[in-house]
Amino acid sequence: MLPLTLIFCQGRIPKNRFFCVYRTPIMREYQLEEIGSVPSIVRNPMIYTVECSFTDPASEAQWNDFYSFEKLPALISVTGFHTSQRFKAINAGCPVYLAMHSIDGLDVLQGEEYRRKGGGNFARWQQYITDWHRNLYGGLDRAPAVGPGQYLVISAIGPEPLADMGLVAHSMHAVAMEKFPEHRWLGKWDGPISPEAISLPGGIHLYEPMTAQLVSGSAESAMSWQNRHA
Repeated sequence: MLPLTLIFCQGRIPKNRFFCVYRTPIMREYQLEEIGSVPSIVRNPMIYTVECSFTDPASEAQWNDFYSFEKLPALISVTGFHTSQRFKAINAGCPVYLAMHSIDGLDVLQGEEYRRKGGGNFARWQQYITDWHRNLYGGLDRAPAVGPGQYLVISAIGPEPLADMGLVAHSMHAVAMEKFPEHRWLGKWDGPISPEAISLPGGIHLYEPMTAQLVSGSAESAMSWQNRHA
């Protein structure tokens, strides 16, 4: 049997099947060989962050209920979302609200299911959203779960400030969307916040959790979603 030279591989025809084309070195013959199937979404774990502030104090509490108890459970039910959690900044110099999601990559945010379940907008509250920033970061497979009595610390100026606080710094780099800040480091702080901590230098921000971290497929996530849509 003559050896075969690989010409190219592709996975378009038919959908979700993967083929390679080979050619013999003497005869100009081509052989199409199916070598298996590939998933429709390439899984490349990333952290998706959404930051914003809200300009209408009269409806802010209602908006927060919508975001925490409707929008977040809807997003965690999207295929490719693995964790979701909301936070509120406790020092100045950044948007007030932060949502952090662990997802399978940019394809998830470009999908119809994400849009259908409210991704990319804030419904009737959109007019009050300001300082809105969205980023996709690589380097970290899962966002840390921050519980009661804990705080999320984010640095845009390097890992050293987190190390000085006695925290383990988890590095992320921007790969899509705004791509700013280009690099971020995450840490989790246990215990009460001191006045000195709140006056941290620019580029270091502290966040308190507004929700538990929702996990895809968990009873808590499913129950929250079902109760709101019963």
